Amino acid sequence: MPNLEHSAYPAATLLHLESLVPCRESQVSMLLSIFGERQQLSFPSIFIYGHTSSGKTYVMRTLLNTLQLPHVFVNCVEHFTSRLLLEEILIQLQNRSSETKEAAHVPCDTFNDFVRLFKQAIVSQDLQDETFYIVLDRAEQLREMEANVLPAFLRLQELTARNVTVVLLSEIVWELFRPNTGCFEPFTLYFPDYSIGHLQKILCQNHPPEYSADFYAAYINILLGVFYMVCRDLKELQHLAALNFSKYCEPVVRGEANERDTRKLWKNIEPHLKKAMQTVYLREISSSQWERLQHDEGEAGQLKGLSAHAHVELPYYSKFLLIAAYLASYNPVRTDKRFFLKHHGKIKKTNFMKKHEKTSNHLLGPKPFPLDRLLAILYSIVDNRVAPTANIFSQITSLVTLQLLSMVGNNDQLDGPRYKCTVSLDFIRAIARTVNFDIIKYLYDFL
Repeated sequence: MPNLEHSAYPAATLLHLESLVPCRESQVSMLLSIFGERQQLSFPSIFIYGHTSSGKTYVMRTLLNTLQLPHVFVNCVEHFTSRLLLEEILIQLQNRSSETKEAAHVPCDTFNDFVRLFKQAIVSQDLQDETFYIVLDRAEQLREMEANVLPAFLRLQELTARNVTVVLLSEIVWELFRPNTGCFEPFTLYFPDYSIGHLQKILCQNHPPEYSADFYAAYINILLGVFYMVCRDLKELQHLAALNFSKYCEPVVRGEANERDTRKLWKNIEPHLKKAMQTVYLREISSSQWERLQHDEGEAGQLKGLSAHAHVELPYYSKFLLIAAYLASYNPVRTDKRFFLKHHGKIKKTNFMKKHEKTSNHLLGPKPFPLDRLLAILYSIVDNRVAPTANIFSQITSLVTLQLLSMVGNNDQLDGPRYKCTVSLDFIRAIARTVNFDIIKYLYDFL
């Protein structure tokens, strides 16, 4: 028995629509009830919200395209000003008919201009007798535009005297949208996260034809067992499933196991899934690079490191700046004299290291340091004299942009900016090796 029923649309179309939006039947059924028939006056504005990758954009696009409802679909991140947004809506509306040639660009500076041009376009496209839908994806960007844009979109049906519905898609709740001065309240609809059962059902639809559905379902079950606690993003899971399936099939391809030998299949794929977990969301390497690494014949049980940060190319002095920043973050200030002053005199190690200091600075995390301390350590560890030129300061800014350093506090501090080094010990050791610098000798924790 089909879950979607509506008298205005053929049963075969609704059955096809249901197959395209698995696990979202209740939300689609609600939207169909709100839309009604083509010629009926629909709700002026609808606000759909939910976490990322919960199917909001896909469901709306599939619903409108499958039922062939007249609409425009605009991403508010791509069109980040009110003028770009309004002009894009008009351009898509004027170009929606394939018979007509591409419309000339019409400037739209204000919302009053938009209302006037929109009414003309609706008449020219012969859409007066049916509901027209304007879908604004990533609608939270509307809050960054002029104060009148969001309230005007919510009341666009009233302003234009046309049968138009504005659909807002967002990842945040309506309470964070509502202006302080008040506005027309849209109909709100929540898209919940996919459960593990929903993800299993959706991911199993992509099984390759050369393997049985049960075999692919067992693979998806293993994949979700590893990644579900750290990643519930459907797009990321689809990427991971496609990326690692060939490795899962290797024992079957080589004839070492059959499709039901789950133990051998799991033992073969387990280390690769654990390694892939380190790069969830990061996209540090491309899919083709990952596959080449999977097929490389290395030492038994060994997998090559995948972090692209290990291969970061930095200018010569930027490497020393990063090393100096790491030393400033993880060494106490009072140790600078011992490490970086050439004629500091004799300092007994027993007196230098207090007995009650047992906690490692690397366990406590990086500490902020001022700019003058960073430069002082830099001048100490670099053999030749480095002048404090604009080039050095620009390289510090570049390290902050690369997120290798982070700025602590505000730029308007009287005592100058403070920074923290955000890289790991393994990373800084790799950088230090490229300039023949033994960083371990300068770290307080390794005395």
